[in-house]
Amino acid sequence: MLRAPAFLAAVTLALAACEPAPEGGAPQPDFIAEGRPLSLDDWGQIARRGDRLALGEAVTAYDLNTALFSDHALKLRTVWIPDGAGPAQYHERAVFEFPVGTVITKTFFYPAAPGGFDHVSDEGALGDHFDGAALDLNGVRLIETRVLARRASGWEALPYLWNEAQTEAVLARTGAILDLTLISAAAPARGFPYAVPDVNQCAACHITDARDGAVRPIGPAARHLNRDFAYAHGPANQLAHWTETGLLDGAPEPEAAPRAARWDGELTLTGAALDAAARAYLDINCAHCHSRTGPARTSGLYLEPWEPDGPNLGRCKPPIAAGRGTGGRLHSIVPGDSAQSIFVYRMETERVSAMMPELGRSVTDPAGTALIAAWIDAMAGGCG
Repeated sequence: MLRAPAFLAAVTLALAACEPAPEGGAPQPDFIAEGRPLSLDDWGQIARRGDRLALGEAVTAYDLNTALFSDHALKLRTVWIPDGAGPAQYHERAVFEFPVGTVITKTFFYPAAPGGFDHVSDEGALGDHFDGAALDLNGVRLIETRVLARRASGWEALPYLWNEAQTEAVLARTGAILDLTLISAAAPARGFPYAVPDVNQCAACHITDARDGAVRPIGPAARHLNRDFAYAHGPANQLAHWTETGLLDGAPEPEAAPRAARWDGELTLTGAALDAAARAYLDINCAHCHSRTGPARTSGLYLEPWEPDGPNLGRCKPPIAAGRGTGGRLHSIVPGDSAQSIFVYRMETERVSAMMPELGRSVTDPAGTALIAAWIDAMAGGCG
């Protein structure tokens, strides 16, 4: 795997030091039916315009109720369907069925911290930097943009790595490792290796059904999208907006559609609210593998939100093939005792051979781990 050099401390986020792309109109999106374009600009989904990262013409930004943890990075997600391709088809549980020509992107970025491009912060949210039309690049460190393109043969996943000048992202077919320093108000500064996945790793994470091995999106499902979003024209429910703009067909009114809990790190939840937040976190972070059809189906641990409470959800379930990944603990979940639950050990550890998820993180998610620990501790029953 390519190892990118550490960024020079002398390089700052002052935009005068960059050479941004010329001012211009909105990028023009394009569907590229074959091949692997070397530049993200070729797709026209997003592009640098002065000190802003602008959306392409008719490209729609979106967000999820509860997001996947990726080493504290923030994410700008977009979707575009070309004219004449037809809308995505609504499903109550599954990810929507998108037509050939659809392009989905996810741009990973951090608020920058003093000390150069290699110092990043875990503070803030998308709305602190995105106004509904463009991402303000003042005080932001772009890392990577992942593209999912729906071609005639199926979805293809491609990772693009942003350069130090923050002017262009180029195809990182073999991935990259960035040596970053994370600055946090809640913990001491620490260095960590941020991993940009290679093409095969991108695809592996998006194989949600092991029976056909096909790559699919993960986030664009009704329960994740059923929330308001701050568009340039004002806030609106995403399902309703997608329907009104022709992106989606067949969706019910938002009140009749499933809705995952919206969790933003709150750790004082109790009762039904705690259960809903924990299930939503496990759904978006784990269930694309841990389902009855996913790559981890042979584990017997299924974490989709409709899975009933019991051994398949982890309650008093002994591991099948976890090896040293158990941390010496006997059950996935020991009700009332998170300290003895494999779940919590695998979320806490940063040992590559034991941590979960296996890809997509190098550091522990302290808030997510605390949420799942509180959920387990609130359970009654023990394992006898």
